[in-house]
Amino acid sequence: MSTDKQLYTISVYTENNIGLLNRISAIFQRRHINIESLNTSPSEIEGVSKFTIVVNMDEVNIKKIIGQIEKQVEVIKAYYHNLDEIIYQIAGLFKIKSELLFEERQIQNIIKESNARIVTVNKEFFVLEKSGKKEEIIALYNQLSPYGIMQYTRSGLIAVSKDEMKISTLLKTYNN
Repeated sequence: MSTDKQLYTISVYTENNIGLLNRISAIFQRRHINIESLNTSPSEIEGVSKFTIVVNMDEVNIKKIIGQIEKQVEVIKAYYHNLDEIIYQIAGLFKIKSELLFEERQIQNIIKESNARIVTVNKEFFVLEKSGKKEEIIALYNQLSPYGIMQYTRSGLIAVSKDEMKISTLLKTYNN
């Protein structure tokens, strides 16, 4: 078991109950662990939610955290993976003055080279969307910054594991 800190993604399959997010975040807070990103969404199983939590810690402590999370009544199962064991994406949105799209040739080149896509354009602004690894989103941010970014936001990491997570089998028994 590794005692080196690294980024881990925790996938928590839960019933969709009010207050669970607070209790799960309290587990990290009590141990003074910063959550790098957090995403909640429906899962592949109807009526079951999935929390995707990214933390920087060692494997010994991640196992302890998983144990604490699974003690929550509404939690069905929790898994952890390092970044090599998952397929993941992050999305970034960039709001930029429309005049730059037409007056700065380099902006069009940046959009094309980064594989970003234009989500909307109006007289005042246009919005770019870029999905990829965190480094790709940051690189695009750094390229666009000199031109002026009106607004910027980045999503939490979303992921699926490379290996099967047997959660579907577990839930068939859970739902009966």
